[in-house]
Amino acid sequence: MTAETHNIHATAISVDGVGLAFVGPSGSGKSSLAFDCLAEARLANIPAALISDDRVIVSLENGQVFASCPEPIRGLIELRYSGIVSVDHVDRAELSYIVLPVGADERHRLPPDDEQAELVAGLSLPVVRVPMWSRFPLSLILARIRSLAANRQFTR
Repeated sequence: MTAETHNIHATAISVDGVGLAFVGPSGSGKSSLAFDCLAEARLANIPAALISDDRVIVSLENGQVFASCPEPIRGLIELRYSGIVSVDHVDRAELSYIVLPVGADERHRLPPDDEQAELVAGLSLPVVRVPMWSRFPLSLILARIRSLAANRQFTR
């Protein structure tokens, strides 16, 4: 049986085995934020790699969400105003969270409890919101993931 696939507008990375899909409108900072996370991981000696930038092929297999990259853009990420660069990449990885870049116009200081977002119709993942001005976005994401995991264990 072949898994259904969807080609979505997003950027996806894997950090220490955790797949992150950066979603948002064009120009919202997805690629820049993902690149910052890859750079921060490299400085901290945390294994990390690009899955795909701009276009992500998403599939659901046995209840797990996987991401891969269209061949022509494999290993490439666009850094606005700087060009397209080659980075360490993996061919495929499981996605665990959706990362939403947040701009200065965001009104709410705290995220909704147990926030989920649809990656594609009928396929949702937990959300981590990250301010675009965050100096250490990966540290913020990992802290939020630990908090979400602790809350899930506490409520079970």
